[in-house]
Amino acid sequence: MTSDSAGLLAVGRIVKAFGIKGELVVQPLTDKPARFRNLKRVFVGKDAGSVSDVRVGRVHVEPRGVRLCIEGVADRTAAERLVGSLLFVDERNRIKIPSGTYFVHDIVGLAVHDESGKRIGSVREVLRLPGHDVYVLDCEGREVMVPAVKEFVRAIDLESGTMTVRLIEGMLEGV
Repeated sequence: MTSDSAGLLAVGRIVKAFGIKGELVVQPLTDKPARFRNLKRVFVGKDAGSVSDVRVGRVHVEPRGVRLCIEGVADRTAAERLVGSLLFVDERNRIKIPSGTYFVHDIVGLAVHDESGKRIGSVREVLRLPGHDVYVLDCEGREVMVPAVKEFVRAIDLESGTMTVRLIEGMLEGV
Protein backbone atom coordinates (compact mmCIF):
# COMPACT_ATOMS: atom_id res chain seq x y z
CA MET A 1 0.00 0.00 0.00
CA THR A 2 1.46 3.37 -0.96
CA SER A 3 1.15 6.36 1.35
CA ASP A 4 0.78 10.08 0.74
CA SER A 5 4.35 11.38 0.96
CA ALA A 6 3.46 14.72 2.55
CA GLY A 7 5.01 15.06 5.99
CA LEU A 8 7.32 12.05 5.82
CA LEU A 9 10.74 12.26 7.47
CA ALA A 10 13.65 9.91 6.64
CA VAL A 11 15.03 8.29 9.79
CA GLY A 12 17.25 5.58 8.32
CA ARG A 13 18.88 4.12 5.21
CA ILE A 14 18.99 0.39 4.52
CA VAL A 15 22.66 -0.42 3.94
CA LYS A 16 22.70 -4.22 3.67
CA ALA A 17 20.97 -7.50 4.33
CA PHE A 18 21.86 -9.47 7.45
CA GLY A 19 21.62 -13.25 7.65
CA ILE A 20 19.21 -15.40 5.64
CA LYS A 21 15.88 -14.51 7.27
CA GLY A 22 15.37 -11.05 5.77
CA GLU A 23 16.90 -8.86 8.48
CA LEU A 24 17.98 -5.40 7.37
CA VAL A 25 20.93 -3.34 8.59
CA VAL A 26 19.90 0.30 8.88
CA GLN A 27 22.14 3.35 9.14
CA PRO A 28 20.22 5.73 11.43
CA LEU A 29 19.68 9.25 10.11
CA THR A 30 18.81 10.43 13.60
CA ASP A 31 20.65 11.37 16.78
CA LYS A 32 18.52 8.88 18.71
CA PRO A 33 18.80 5.37 17.20
CA ALA A 34 16.87 3.97 20.18
CA ARG A 35 13.75 5.53 18.60
CA PHE A 36 13.60 2.50 16.28
CA ARG A 37 12.59 0.29 19.24
CA ASN A 38 9.23 2.10 19.46
CA LEU A 39 8.34 2.02 15.78
CA LYS A 40 5.42 -0.23 14.85
CA ARG A 41 5.15 0.94 11.21
CA VAL A 42 7.49 2.66 8.75
CA PHE A 43 7.34 3.78 5.15
CA VAL A 44 9.99 2.22 2.89
CA GLY A 45 11.08 3.57 -0.49
CA LYS A 46 13.83 5.10 -2.60
CA ASP A 47 12.29 8.55 -1.93
CA ALA A 48 9.28 10.02 -0.12
CA GLY A 49 7.23 9.91 -3.32
CA SER A 50 7.39 6.14 -3.75
CA VAL A 51 6.91 4.52 -0.36
CA SER A 52 5.10 1.50 1.00
CA ASP A 53 3.66 1.36 4.51
CA VAL A 54 4.96 -1.73 6.36
CA ARG A 55 4.83 -3.16 9.85
CA VAL A 56 8.08 -3.41 11.83
CA GLY A 57 8.96 -6.72 13.48
CA ARG A 58 12.06 -7.35 15.59
CA VAL A 59 14.43 -4.46 16.22
CA HIS A 60 17.98 -4.64 17.57
CA VAL A 61 19.71 -1.34 18.35
CA GLU A 62 23.47 -1.76 18.59
CA PRO A 63 26.41 0.66 18.76
CA ARG A 64 27.20 -0.07 15.09
CA GLY A 65 23.66 0.51 13.85
CA VAL A 66 20.17 -0.91 13.79
CA ARG A 67 18.97 -4.30 12.59
CA LEU A 68 15.31 -4.85 11.97
CA CYS A 69 12.75 -7.01 10.24
CA ILE A 70 9.77 -5.71 8.31
CA GLU A 71 6.70 -7.52 7.04
CA GLY A 72 6.98 -8.95 3.56
CA VAL A 73 10.75 -9.42 3.75
CA ALA A 74 11.28 -13.08 4.63
CA ASP A 75 14.66 -13.93 3.09
CA ARG A 76 18.02 -12.47 2.15
CA THR A 77 17.05 -11.97 -1.52
CA ALA A 78 14.06 -9.81 -0.58
CA ALA A 79 16.21 -7.87 1.91
CA GLU A 80 18.93 -7.24 -0.69
CA ARG A 81 16.36 -5.68 -3.04
CA LEU A 82 15.76 -2.96 -0.41
CA VAL A 83 19.40 -1.93 -0.02
CA GLY A 84 19.65 1.82 -0.63
CA SER A 85 16.03 2.43 0.35
CA LEU A 86 15.08 4.89 3.06
CA LEU A 87 12.90 4.37 6.10
CA PHE A 88 10.45 7.19 6.73
CA VAL A 89 8.11 8.04 9.59
CA ASP A 90 4.97 10.15 9.45
CA GLU A 91 4.15 13.23 11.52
CA ARG A 92 2.81 11.35 14.55
CA ASN A 93 5.96 9.19 14.82
CA ARG A 94 8.43 12.06 14.70
CA ILE A 95 10.37 12.67 17.87
CA LYS A 96 9.81 15.95 19.65
CA ILE A 97 12.87 18.18 19.70
CA PRO A 98 13.64 20.96 22.18
CA SER A 99 12.85 24.56 21.30
CA GLY A 100 15.75 26.19 19.48
CA THR A 101 16.90 22.95 17.85
CA TYR A 102 16.11 21.90 14.29
CA PHE A 103 16.02 18.92 12.00
CA VAL A 104 18.75 18.98 9.34
CA HIS A 105 16.13 18.96 6.59
CA ASP A 106 14.68 22.18 8.07
CA ILE A 107 18.07 23.94 7.84
CA VAL A 108 19.19 22.88 4.36
CA GLY A 109 17.92 25.37 1.80
CA LEU A 110 17.46 28.33 4.14
CA ALA A 111 18.43 31.72 2.70
CA VAL A 112 21.30 33.17 4.72
CA HIS A 113 21.63 36.89 5.53
CA ASP A 114 24.20 38.80 7.53
CA GLU A 115 23.17 40.98 10.46
CA SER A 116 22.67 43.99 8.20
CA GLY A 117 20.10 42.01 6.16
CA LYS A 118 22.28 41.45 3.10
CA ARG A 119 21.71 38.04 1.49
CA ILE A 120 24.97 36.11 1.35
CA GLY A 121 23.83 32.68 0.18
CA SER A 122 21.92 29.58 1.23
CA VAL A 123 22.57 26.52 3.38
CA ARG A 124 23.71 23.68 1.14
CA GLU A 125 24.64 21.07 3.74
CA VAL A 126 24.98 20.41 7.46
CA LEU A 127 28.18 18.71 8.63
CA ARG A 128 27.69 16.67 11.81
CA LEU A 129 30.96 17.03 13.74
CA PRO A 130 31.81 15.90 17.29
CA GLY A 131 32.01 19.41 18.80
CA HIS A 132 29.10 21.03 16.96
CA ASP A 133 27.47 21.10 13.56
CA VAL A 134 28.82 23.27 10.76
CA TYR A 135 26.57 24.87 8.14
CA VAL A 136 28.02 24.78 4.64
CA LEU A 137 26.80 27.81 2.73
CA ASP A 138 26.67 28.24 -1.02
CA CYS A 139 27.66 31.86 -1.61
CA GLU A 140 27.47 32.46 -5.36
CA GLY A 141 29.20 29.18 -6.11
CA ARG A 142 31.76 29.49 -3.32
CA GLU A 143 31.67 27.43 -0.16
CA VAL A 144 31.64 29.16 3.24
CA MET A 145 31.50 27.22 6.51
CA VAL A 146 29.74 28.69 9.52
CA PRO A 147 29.87 26.98 12.93
CA ALA A 148 26.36 26.21 14.17
CA VAL A 149 26.82 28.02 17.47
CA LYS A 150 25.02 31.07 18.84
CA GLU A 151 28.07 33.30 18.38
CA PHE A 152 27.70 32.93 14.60
CA VAL A 153 24.08 31.87 14.04
CA ARG A 154 22.03 34.75 15.39
CA ALA A 155 18.53 33.67 14.30
CA ILE A 156 16.71 30.95 12.39
CA ASP A 157 13.20 31.63 11.11
CA LEU A 158 11.69 28.56 9.49
CA GLU A 159 8.47 30.39 8.59
CA SER A 160 10.33 32.91 6.43
CA GLY A 161 12.99 30.39 5.39
CA THR A 162 15.89 32.51 6.61
CA MET A 163 18.96 32.31 8.80
CA THR A 164 20.80 35.36 10.13
CA VAL A 165 24.51 34.95 10.79
CA ARG A 166 27.26 37.05 12.31
CA LEU A 167 30.39 36.83 10.22
CA ILE A 168 33.91 37.58 11.35
CA GLU A 169 36.60 39.27 9.32
CA GLY A 170 37.93 37.01 6.57
CA MET A 171 35.01 34.59 6.49
CA LEU A 172 33.78 35.82 3.13
CA GLU A 173 37.16 36.61 1.58
CA GLY A 174 37.11 35.75 -2.08
CA VAL A 175 33.33 35.51 -2.20
